[in-house]
Amino acid sequence: MLREATADDVHLMLSWRNQETNRQVSKTSHEITAEEHARWWSAVRDDPTRRVLVYVRDDTPCGVVTFFDLRLDGPRTGAWGFYLDADGLAERGETLPAWLAVMREAVEYAFDGLHLERLDGEVLEHNTVVRQMNRRFRFVEGTPRQELSDGREITVIPISLARDDRRQR
Repeated sequence: MLREATADDVHLMLSWRNQETNRQVSKTSHEITAEEHARWWSAVRDDPTRRVLVYVRDDTPCGVVTFFDLRLDGPRTGAWGFYLDADGLAERGETLPAWLAVMREAVEYAFDGLHLERLDGEVLEHNTVVRQMNRRFRFVEGTPRQELSDGREITVIPISLARDDRRQR
């Protein structure tokens, strides 16, 4: 289940985002400080072009889905990303089912909740597992580009999924 994030979720979101597993596959790889996170939360919570949702599995919050760059007038498009409580899910042996569920629910929210025509995102080239999962959900990869982030050169691959191309239940 996805629900809107609240101020009560801020500390959980930061702890998950700073897990090594999540930092390795993020453009920003440094450990996010409480101050940085507070600035981010302050900026996103009232921004009409963004949504921050918490993924809840078996009554336990265990992930974050963000939608941003939402264009809800004219061609309805937006971008997204997510991260999970990788450590907690791994301890419970729930990583793969949670991952499948959060992606399915996020895509449904994008197209059925936000009524987007196209959903965009990015994935780092070395994140082959996520790239495979994206293909399973019918995302199409665009042209890779080089970026410098946190003092390291990374290859970022844009992804896109059109409403008509999504996998239906």
